[in-house]
Parts: sequence; structure tokens; C-alpha cells
Amino acid sequence: MSLPVRKTSVKLQQITKDLKEITAHSVDPSQVHIENAIGCVHVPVGLAGPLLVREAGKTSEESEEVYAPLATTEAALIASCTRGCKAFSRSGGIQFMTLSETMSRTPVFKFDSPNDALAFAKQMPPLQSELARVAESTSRHLQLLAVKPTVVGCETHVHFNYACGDAAGQNMATIATHRACRDLLMDSSAGLKIRGFMVEGGMSGDKKGSWSHVTQPRGVEAMAWGSITNEVAEETLGCTSEAIYRALVEAQFATARAGVHGYSINPMNVVTAIFIATGQDVASIVESCWSQLTPKYNNETKVLTLSLYIPSLPVAVVGGGTHLGPQREALEIMNCSGPGKKARLAALITAFALALDLSTSAAFRTDTFTQAHKVLRRKPEDKANL
Repeated sequence: MSLPVRKTSVKLQQITKDLKEITAHSVDPSQVHIENAIGCVHVPVGLAGPLLVREAGKTSEESEEVYAPLATTEAALIASCTRGCKAFSRSGGIQFMTLSETMSRTPVFKFDSPNDALAFAKQMPPLQSELARVAESTSRHLQLLAVKPTVVGCETHVHFNYACGDAAGQNMATIATHRACRDLLMDSSAGLKIRGFMVEGGMSGDKKGSWSHVTQPRGVEAMAWGSITNEVAEETLGCTSEAIYRALVEAQFATARAGVHGYSINPMNVVTAIFIATGQDVASIVESCWSQLTPKYNNETKVLTLSLYIPSLPVAVVGGGTHLGPQREALEIMNCSGPGKKARLAALITAFALALDLSTSAAFRTDTFTQAHKVLRRKPEDKANL
């Protein structure tokens, strides 16, 4: 099945005429909404799990086993994540909770002086209800939660914060904010002395790593945690629970010295792999890059408890690439396809990322990390000669 190429140039025809792999796919051309579409790039997908999980507040009898589709070309990733899932599941599983869900857009307004910029900022609280009326008229799924102005010299940046239903909401927030700004704030009769306007002035941190994504989540805010007994750690991970704890504490010191953004082992491997498999906006992974892995060890019971916090996961179960057949099936594997499942998707991503962090930290402690990659990345015929 060939994808449509509108107004194909001679140069583009020359580039694509001999392609065989990229053009071999089963995607419905009418469902593709990109420019100069020529085909699809297939990414291998494997299943990690099963992982025993339950929402915080539910009983252990309400736990469920879940698998996660990981789209990746990296050997050892799925095997390691699955090992972490096994360890957690044998110790009672992982609990999860989502804490908030927001999406932002931060337009900037230009003025002749800081006096005018400050006067405009003072008008924001009284205008919020009217801004909400105009913004929410663009979508029945969108709700304006708050507007917050920040004055920078002769400019005022206004943080529009939304709830966006089952969509990630970047486009919804953009369209709603633009409508509110054009229809209300840019009205010359309002006497606000605005000299210029851009729908995004850079303060939202859109598609960038930013401390703002920790203090003001942009996406779903999620946390997952679970405990590992010493017996399970020794049998499944090859070392004691205390050894893993010591390794994590030592790594915290080093990452602080290096100025690492947050603290964790490698959760973004799982986040990215599930983003690709389920049709998320993969560029948004950078907004999720800050995460915090917190270890706690009980000297008496030898139980290690790990929690992983990711404040910003801009995910969706509608819109973007989630409507495509393979991506929709990937969501169904996780029981995340359908209304009201966005928070569940973010929570499960965090849970599987925690499982990977556990396994990888154990592999570092037992000095098996390198060997695992040497063995699993080789072709079958090469492994026989090791």
C-alpha cells in the first residue's frame, strides 16, 4: 500500500523510486496526516512482563498482570525490564498513582514599557473567567484551569494551563490559547496597550528539558513504587537487596557531582519504547526526562522499597498516532485504549520504567551489565561461538 504524496517533485520521485522497505507497509494512506509521506519505518516490538500492578488504595486481590509493548532496536532492554517485572511481581507487585494532568501554552505580549507590561499582568485574574469561556469554546474536551502572568522587561508571558481529556493536548492548548488571545486580549478596545503577540514565547518548555516540568507538570504526573525481599533479590537479580540499595545510594552521590537532571538509572528507555509503540509524540520524551528514583532499605526485614516519580508524561490515548492500527493494538495490550485511560497509560509507563531501573541497578552491582549486552546483541550464529 503506497502513501499519497501530494504534488510530488521530480527530485522526490527520484529519491523514492527504488525504495522497497520503507514503502512496504499496511498503513491506511487516508489516516496519515504528514507532508511528503513516502512510507513507514518499522520498529521491532517486544513484550515486557508480566508485571503485577494495582492502583494505590486497591487491595492485593485487585492486582492485575500487565504486559508492555516496547518498540526498540536495543538488545537486553526487554529482557532486563522483564527481569525487573518478575522480581517486583514475586514480592507483591507495584502500586501506582497519578497525581495531576495538565497541558500548557505560554503566549507572550509585547509592550512599550515595563509599566504597561505590569499593568497588563494585573488584569489577568479578573479576566480568567472570560478567557476560559473563549478558550473552551474551541473544544468540548478542554478546560482552562488557570492563567498566570510573568513579566520579563517589556513583555508579559501568560501561562495558560489546561486539562485536555484523553488527548495529550499540545494542539488543543495552542488553538484554544490563540483564540482567547486574538478574540479577547488583542481587542484594541480593551485598552491593554499590547504592541505585539506570539502564541508561544518559550516559557512553557515545550519539547525542551526544563525545571518547570518538575514544578509545574506538563502532562500526566505519575508515581510508582514497590518492594523487593532479600530472598527474591538473591534468586532473581543475583545479589542481596542491601547490595542494590548501596549501589543506588552511591550512584546518587555521583549524579549530584555531575549535575544530572534528576536521579534514576535508565527509565527513559522504557518511556521512549512505549511512546513509539503506542503512537505518542516522541519529541515530548525530553519533557519527561526529569525523574526521581528513591530507595529505602529496612535493616531488620532486609526489604528494599523503590519509588519512581515522573512529573511530566505528555501522553494520550486519542489523537496523534494513537489512531493507527498497530499503535492502537499496542494500547489495547496495556488495556489503555478507550475513554479515561490516559492516566492509566502514564502510570503503567512509570511502573515498567521502575522495573527496568531495578534490574539495571542489579546488573551494575553484579557486573553482568556488559556481558548481557555482549550476548543479547549478537546474532544467533555469533552466540554459539562465545
